[in-house]
Amino acid sequence: MAAIALAATATAASGAVYVVTVAPRTAPKGGRAAASGPKAGDRSVTTVVPNTEQPAALKRVVDPDFLVVADGPVTAKKLQGVSHLKRVRDVITVDAGAVQLQGGRVNMFAVDPSAFRSWTPPGTAKNDGLWNALAQDRFVVSDEVQQQLGLRESMQYPVLGRAQMFVTMGGSGSLGLPGINVLVGRETGRKIGLVRDIALLVNAPGADLNNLGTRLRKVVGEHSQVIDLHQSATQPKGQPAQKQPSSGRPGTYLALYQQSAGVCPGLSWTVLAAIGQIESDHGRNAGPSSAGALGPMQFMPATWRIYGVDGDGDGKADIMDPYDAVPAAAKYLCASGAGRGGSGLYHAVFAYNHSPAYVNNVLSLARAYARRYS
Repeated sequence: MAAIALAATATAASGAVYVVTVAPRTAPKGGRAAASGPKAGDRSVTTVVPNTEQPAALKRVVDPDFLVVADGPVTAKKLQGVSHLKRVRDVITVDAGAVQLQGGRVNMFAVDPSAFRSWTPPGTAKNDGLWNALAQDRFVVSDEVQQQLGLRESMQYPVLGRAQMFVTMGGSGSLGLPGINVLVGRETGRKIGLVRDIALLVNAPGADLNNLGTRLRKVVGEHSQVIDLHQSATQPKGQPAQKQPSSGRPGTYLALYQQSAGVCPGLSWTVLAAIGQIESDHGRNAGPSSAGALGPMQFMPATWRIYGVDGDGDGKADIMDPYDAVPAAAKYLCASGAGRGGSGLYHAVFAYNHSPAYVNNVLSLARAYARRYS
């Protein structure tokens, strides 16, 4: 039997998360694996043959509050215990493991595409192509991992867990979970050897997060890893969580959004937070986008030349610096009428991205932030 142990895995994406390490039965020979199919007559590997199943349509977006990685598979009794905790509205379990992909080490979730898509950032959740790919036994990666490992869509790559499989890449996007780099369907994950029901996501609107985190650990197991996704999602890179830097700059994205809203009287910080999450997952995917947008708030360079600001007083307006980009977004929204609220806010967000669906996503997510932090 393969050895299974909990390990703190530094990932190719930003951050790290404790996940289950799945040791291979047979270590691969040589160095970096090539992006090719199995050799003729090789019975130690399996190629996933895509099916034609399609996932269910997206019905709603769920804002995950906690990622819990247990010290063993989450039983039905423990899952029921979590679902009965105060304020908990939604819970979903996933299979997980740390595996090798194209010679790199990544953290993988195996999920039901129809159920899991609701738990990802709105732009990813609405991307039917990604979820169709998962349903067809392809894998989906975070944008960072695609770039860092040089992966190409529709190419087949070796994935090494307990067993080695060749799986086709189906696309990339923002997964919205710190340290989680790759998604596959449940059946593919089981063939690779991921550990079943080892992790879960929890949605609990209006909960006291510190208190809920303590209760989750008691229910799931004292040695489980309980990650507050709001704390990690609102932390600017290079700044410690829940700590104000000696420079006086905000120490988290949350504080930065709140401070920057002051640029535009009448604009709620929750709108900036919603845009920051949708555009870059709070700085995790700073571009460039396919259209050439850059930075945590995804400005086009031409727009930045007009609205860019030196928010932190370091002598330059840097499109990639959140301390400049977030107040610049507030300035741009204000110039478009966001401070007036109502239809003014709607048209200002529409000016930011000319899509009614985008506006609705921003305003919906802003309301979720308001409920969370009211």
